[in-house]
Amino acid sequence: MRIGIGPILSGLTGGIYQYSLTMIHALGKCKGNMYGDEFIVFASQMDHPAIVDLNRERWMVRPWRPPSLKWGLLKVLSQLAGETAYWEIIERLKLEWRGRARLADLDVVRPAPNMTRWLNHFGVDLMVYPAPIALSFEAGIPYVMAIHDLQHRLQPEFPEVSAYGEWERREYMFRNGARYATILLTDSDVGREDVLDFYGPYGLTPDRVKVLPFLPASYLGIEVSENEQLRMHVSRSLPPRYLFYPAQFWPHKNHVRIVKALWLLKQEYHVKLAVVFCGSNAGTLRRQTFNEVISLSRRLHVDDQISYLGYVSDDCMADLYSGATAVIMPTFFGPTNIPVLEGWALGCPVITSDIRGIREQVGDAAILVDPRSVESIANGIYRLCSDENLRRTLVERGRGRLATYGPDDFRYRVIEILKEAKDRVRSEKLMRGKE
Repeated sequence: MRIGIGPILSGLTGGIYQYSLTMIHALGKCKGNMYGDEFIVFASQMDHPAIVDLNRERWMVRPWRPPSLKWGLLKVLSQLAGETAYWEIIERLKLEWRGRARLADLDVVRPAPNMTRWLNHFGVDLMVYPAPIALSFEAGIPYVMAIHDLQHRLQPEFPEVSAYGEWERREYMFRNGARYATILLTDSDVGREDVLDFYGPYGLTPDRVKVLPFLPASYLGIEVSENEQLRMHVSRSLPPRYLFYPAQFWPHKNHVRIVKALWLLKQEYHVKLAVVFCGSNAGTLRRQTFNEVISLSRRLHVDDQISYLGYVSDDCMADLYSGATAVIMPTFFGPTNIPVLEGWALGCPVITSDIRGIREQVGDAAILVDPRSVESIANGIYRLCSDENLRRTLVERGRGRLATYGPDDFRYRVIEILKEAKDRVRSEKLMRGKE
């Protein structure tokens, strides 16, 4: 059977980019265990380092979409103006789509015949999508697809999942993606519960939803020496002690309350601590959030405690984690998050949100805070930074949790899921042949 993979290869997409790389890495290791199956990767960026490596390993790699003038022009734009400008154009296109989506019936699938012909041209029998995409069901090829969260259903008060037609766009994608999937992937039992609660009424059955937990990003597997940490501190003018938050500037990421917590720590605890932010602020909403964070830090006179590095390349992330006093992630969204795992992998204790999903992910291996409470966040920071024994204990517990599920476990689950997906595809073909 020929299995296609549609990874997301833009670092500006955050966790789904990391998950895509993990999936590609795992499938590369699975090739010998797939009993003659062939893999074909459909790549949006043919010059991405991961794709270059696949070409070197003699994978079959093809462009993600059939050639078209619109996507060709967008590619040229990304090369000339940079990826941030490219994603701002994509955001405008999405706004146009959302405007149409609000007037559309969300249960009516809009076919994508060009994509169907493209996948059929390469003889694809089954697609694997590491991130949700409407083309999964619009193309009509059997597919395995990951759904990482359903926050438009759970917390629609956040504009990034609901405003300007975004709720409708997501609901169209998730509802039909769940309805027609061969198998769906979730990151946790909590995620599986949410998917079944919301889309069971649309025909999704429990046997088609599999749990495939996250791993730390595959490019973080190297221990960082003290000399490397020192070099990073000097080259980026980092403070000697800092909290680290790798997150794009969406409102739900809660950067604003981190800034307020820094002020409270200085006022109430007489502790002055720095924070290092990295992540995209491209697009209208992220830019607004970023500007709010910077403006607030100036009003509270903590701007000298904040470093913003922008988008950071993969090869720098391990240094930033290893040099940090703690990862701080008081996000409102789950159910699980990759930076928590990355902090543990690189010996960095974690402060994160005491909310459903994350609570189950971290157990007793992180300090849990109320993401709505500045006081709770500040107290969590103070506890961790003033107690070296607590820091060491949390690092040990985090590494202990990581040890229970590693790359081999991930690969094994991928193999089992694909075996079941292939069996389902074959059975459906037989049933159609009998009709």
